[in-house]
Amino acid sequence: MENQEIEITTLAGGCFWCTEAVFERIKGVVKVIPGFTGGDIKNPAYREIITGRTGHAEAIEIHFDPQIISFEELLYIFFSTHDPTTLNKQQYDVGTQYRSAIFYHSEEQKQKALAVIQRLEGEKIFSNKIVTEVTEASAYYEAEPEHKEYYSKHRQQQYCQVIIDPKIKKLKELFSEKLKKENV
Repeated sequence: MENQEIEITTLAGGCFWCTEAVFERIKGVVKVIPGFTGGDIKNPAYREIITGRTGHAEAIEIHFDPQIISFEELLYIFFSTHDPTTLNKQQYDVGTQYRSAIFYHSEEQKQKALAVIQRLEGEKIFSNKIVTEVTEASAYYEAEPEHKEYYSKHRQQQYCQVIIDPKIKKLKELFSEKLKKENV
């Protein structure tokens, strides 16, 4: 694996417990770090984020190998496993901290994100308009340790069973060929 170029993207699709659980199962994803971005204060704590007053979104920073999975493929998985048509809301989670957003790390990512959204809109994949924000990546704050690998550690909890399990099922149905072997 010499000369392996790892890229980074940052996505927000509601609760980071959900998005982390989805993307850590994808081939080519090297690391998924839950955290917060897009807000107004430095070093926010989870208890501040969930009030919605800091402007941050719960997000995941994805480190991936573009030789195995492309940025566009990650976006199609992203759009298939959350509702990009609800403003500041994902299922029972409501507030700006749960918004749908792509925080791009390069002009190329920005253009690809806009093109994917335009394609999905053109194909009328969703009955409502996509409201996903496309914004330049800014300071990223890693979540506290208790939020990392939450789904893997707490699958028996009702939130995981009701909210995350259906996302994992959909992921397996739509993208089985993209899953790491241990997650098939």
